[in-house]
Amino acid sequence: MTARPHGTVIVGASVAGIAAADALRKNGYDAPIRVLDAQPVMPHNKPPLSKQALEPGHDDARLALRPESYFADAEIELMLGCRAVGLRAAELLVDLDDGSALAADDIVLAPGAAPRRLPAAQMLPGVHVLRSLPDAVALRRALDRGRRVVIGGCGFIGAETAAAARKRGLEVTIVEIAPEPFRALVGAQPARALTRLHRDHGVRILTGVGVTAVAGRGRAEAVLLADGRQLPADVVVLGLGVVPAVEWLTGSGLAIGDGVTCDRYGRSSVPHVYAAGDAAAWPDPFTGLPGRIEHWTTAQQQGAAVGHNIARPGDLQSVPAVPYFWSDQYGVRIQSLGWLDDPAEILCVHGDFGAAEFAAVYRRGDKVAGAFGLGAARHLMPLRSAIERRAPWSEITGRSVPAGASA
Repeated sequence: MTARPHGTVIVGASVAGIAAADALRKNGYDAPIRVLDAQPVMPHNKPPLSKQALEPGHDDARLALRPESYFADAEIELMLGCRAVGLRAAELLVDLDDGSALAADDIVLAPGAAPRRLPAAQMLPGVHVLRSLPDAVALRRALDRGRRVVIGGCGFIGAETAAAARKRGLEVTIVEIAPEPFRALVGAQPARALTRLHRDHGVRILTGVGVTAVAGRGRAEAVLLADGRQLPADVVVLGLGVVPAVEWLTGSGLAIGDGVTCDRYGRSSVPHVYAAGDAAAWPDPFTGLPGRIEHWTTAQQQGAAVGHNIARPGDLQSVPAVPYFWSDQYGVRIQSLGWLDDPAEILCVHGDFGAAEFAAVYRRGDKVAGAFGLGAARHLMPLRSAIERRAPWSEITGRSVPAGASA
């Protein structure tokens, strides 16, 4: 193996970053590996943060991605509480917040994404975002003593938090600026089913209105809406989406769009700099355009591919072609496969949209692009292969595609 005196520096102890480190060692890479992260806590799983981690008495140690001993045994150096503030990509140098810099032979960018917030003056005590273990611990404690919860944004983080709060018997209101909750995520008919699920469990959902401010004397006491309404709240949770954590890469020399622009092997526009996870924009297999996928499985797969490709540059690997996402709400398993955005058509292949369970497929052009299921795992998961090979719509649904549709 070619000498690598500096080894690999991985920015972000996320699932993507740790998967990259794992894959490096698995593929015989024997040079130094350093993983740095601004958070001072051990690398942890993030999907449970808005699920199990909000339950009373949750054992947070169960969220660890790896035992601490694993990193020592694998000779992976963790640099926790260490923030990257700049990248000199052509020189393969990562600038740190203490004024020092790390030299590398290869760099993996896995900084994840940051939750959108209100202006600093509105981030009063009692206003929460949910992206890290410290965030989840703070929110769990707030729910322990709270009574009225207002959630800004009807994405999956907000929806899972709403379900966790209702399980505790708390009063929950979701405020969504779009006219239909969930529609941008899963399409019209599945969105209505998800909305009905929450309303059936006592969640109040206000649509077509945004949050303008949080009011309170010393801590959050009410949420002010754009239409003038005021919602009393003990706990405010912002589920307003995320932005890729790439602002520190300005001036780095990398191609940056909605995340770090990569090829299908995770390589950025600068040699020896890779990106994986929520901050990485890999090509969409349908359009060829760079796009981010904010799923745990995609982040893990991208990180593993990047680690493999650094260790074995003569045997490049990409990732499986079908993104996967799951969520548990009110004891119902919600799952998606593939690409659900901008579908030309959505059709049930099991049950119907008004039923307690259903599975639906999504069409792009004349191909099956994705699938979504509510409580229907055994009907949904067999569709993975059809999505991966871009099966003709007629093969799966028995229906023809309107004239003019193309792949």
